Amino acid sequence: MAVPADRFPRRPTAANGSTFVAASQDVRVLRGRVVPRKHVATQRTTKYPGERTVDLSYLQAFRRFLIRQKVTPIGNRYVVAVAEPDGSEGKVVAFAEQELIALKEQVTFYTDESQQRVLFTFNARQVIDLGAEHDVMDDAGAPIGLFRKDFRASLLRSTWHLEQPHERELTGRERNWFVAVLRRLWDFIPSVDFMPFAWPYHFDFTADGLPVMSVDKKLGLRDRYVLDIQDPGLDRRLAIAQAVALDMLQER
Repeated sequence: MAVPADRFPRRPTAANGSTFVAASQDVRVLRGRVVPRKHVATQRTTKYPGERTVDLSYLQAFRRFLIRQKVTPIGNRYVVAVAEPDGSEGKVVAFAEQELIALKEQVTFYTDESQQRVLFTFNARQVIDLGAEHDVMDDAGAPIGLFRKDFRASLLRSTWHLEQPHERELTGRERNWFVAVLRRLWDFIPSVDFMPFAWPYHFDFTADGLPVMSVDKKLGLRDRYVLDIQDPGLDRRLAIAQAVALDMLQER
């Protein structure tokens, strides 16, 4: 069942001249504006000072991304790059920084580490809510989708829900039951509770039982992830937001 559009905030009137071209010409009018049935960005050109532009068709063409966390004194930073055929990091396509102390999570993703151009943002709807919904918005404030943690289901096995307008809702769960339980018991095991849990854990996101995307954590003390996307219709910004949130918000 497709996610209805009224689940998402309405887009504010943009004053920066941004335009959107959908992958399909199959559109409908929703609340007085034209909305693509397939919310797939083939090209979205946003005007910035100095005529800089962001072409989302480039981002949408990739199915595998590499995510690495960089721990700094002021907060955690996340670098997202496309994966090269040999498994190495390619071009950086997103960069985000998390504040260490924030009552209400608000994260801005930039196109690279220079932080000159905003790619998208995600914002929690509630303040310090274990099951808070997080809205993912483009640089002009238009809704891309949302994600939320299923607190009750996550007591034994972390579970997330990912929604995109006019698409089926995705459900993501930890792949391995044993690792899921071990992660929860780690802090209570004598002599190892002071060590970070380095064993990799993975998430599979499905819709109606079919695989849509997966997030695999690599073995090691540094947090590194591989994001694989099987569905060409899944907005890559929404997928990246959810993948980073698995690390950023997992312990909440």
